[in-house]
Amino acid sequence: MALTDYVTLGRSGLKVSPLCLGAMTFGSDWGWGADVPESEAMISRYLDAGGNFIDTANGYTRGHSEVIIGDLLARTPGLRDRTVLATKFSTNLYPGDPNAGGASRKNIMASCDESLRRLRTDYIDLYWMHFWDPHTPIDETLRALDDLVRAGKVRYIGVSDTPAWKVAQAQVLADMRNWSRFVGLQIEYSLIERTVEGELVPMALELGLGITPWSPLRGGVLTGKYTRENAATASPGRGDRVKAYFTDRTFAIVDTLIRVAGELGTTPAAVAVAWVQARKGVASTIIGARSVAQLDQNLAALDIRLGAEHVSALDAVSTPTLGFPMPFMAFTAMIAQGGTTVNGVPSVPWPMAPQPGQPRY
Repeated sequence: MALTDYVTLGRSGLKVSPLCLGAMTFGSDWGWGADVPESEAMISRYLDAGGNFIDTANGYTRGHSEVIIGDLLARTPGLRDRTVLATKFSTNLYPGDPNAGGASRKNIMASCDESLRRLRTDYIDLYWMHFWDPHTPIDETLRALDDLVRAGKVRYIGVSDTPAWKVAQAQVLADMRNWSRFVGLQIEYSLIERTVEGELVPMALELGLGITPWSPLRGGVLTGKYTRENAATASPGRGDRVKAYFTDRTFAIVDTLIRVAGELGTTPAAVAVAWVQARKGVASTIIGARSVAQLDQNLAALDIRLGAEHVSALDAVSTPTLGFPMPFMAFTAMIAQGGTTVNGVPSVPWPMAPQPGQPRY
């Protein structure tokens, strides 16, 4: 696979690379990102390799991430139009102003204009609601986004970090009122974070949303550089946000990643990204990096073909605990299918069903 093996995003005609360049690390304003030259080098490396999908947000490095991307794209005529540029609204950059964040019409319109200015463009290819705003009716958010699409400022819309029931409500409402519908779902998804397989992933498959996972390496935890042996002395750049995942389950996953990577002659990071990208419903996985070297390690995932035995081992060691009704659903094939196989799903006979010679009332 290559970055030029484009896929359509959800139920849309928007064609994106299988790996998306995440720009949360662009700018050192937060104390741990990449400086401007290194950020530009990563963008150039990604685009030169055929990648076309860059994802940022208004709040990343206080808006500097958008500026870095916009400045580079503006220097090369035609480059902006060949790039699928995604950004997000919801983050409040003006402390003390309650209307400068969230998903209200007032903030969406203002945030879009500010992002357009920083990105030095007159349209955004994919505009994400960064997270659910429980204080704003979803119909207000959808109508504002539809107005931006109709005005030509936005081409497509997506939703990130929002409960499945709320996304489903939004999709149905958009269809009923002939408004622009979400084409993408951005969620955290990795070998560590698999609880999204309970509700969010099935919802995306059913409602035509292309999944774009973020943090496939869980902030670097799945790169293999943190192990049981060095966890006590490790000092990750993101501190407790990373250390919170130093658990027995995590290290069991890391051990398996290291073993599989050794068998395939690659890195644990590449294996972890390849595992996510191969999951059902995933369109384009967002990869972040703080250097060109890290970016290259992530891009190496495109060269990996995980064998069935590798996928099975990784699945087994990372099996999540899902909330109700998912555990109950494991028994429904037995109850509903009568011991037959339906759409490839086998079942055993339900022992409480009427047996031969027993009455059916």
